[in-house]
Order: sequence, then structure tokens, then C-alpha cells
Amino acid sequence: MGIVSWIVLGLLAGAIAKILLPGRDPGGLIGTTLIGITGAFVGGWISARFLDRPVTKQFFDLPTWGAAIGGSLVLLIGYRLLFGNSRD
Repeated sequence: MGIVSWIVLGLLAGAIAKILLPGRDPGGLIGTTLIGITGAFVGGWISARFLDRPVTKQFFDLPTWGAAIGGSLVLLIGYRLLFGNSRD
């Protein structure tokens, strides 16, 4: 997959992670989007490096989507733990 595919996958993974983990984020929509994109990259790297599941070249591969969404969830949870709810 190319860089544009990873960005699109990250946007969608970030949206899915936001649906799975609702609530107010300190960064708002832009922060959640960036976390989704970064989470897709991190999830793909973790999957290839530690889980011995290399990311395929196909955009519609279920393990690739799982890794991207999982990475987004991990980063979103970490972001909320570090920065809390700054909109109070």
C-alpha cells in the first residue's frame, strides 16, 4: 500500500476508534484524525514487527484494518490518559 492508502486507512481507522471509544477528546476532530493516521502506521508496524503478521499490499485485508484500528485505539487511550479532558 502506498502512503495515500495508509492515510485514508488511518482516517477511517480513527473514525472507527472514535466510535468504539466515544467521549470528548482533548484535540477535537483534528487531533482524533491525526491520532487515527498515526495509529494506522503504529498498528501496522507493531503487527509486522512483533506479531509476525506483515501488512499486505491489499487495502481490504481484515488483519491490516484490525492493526490500524487497534493502533488508533491504543494511541487514543494514551492521549486521553496523558492530556485528559481539556475542554472542562
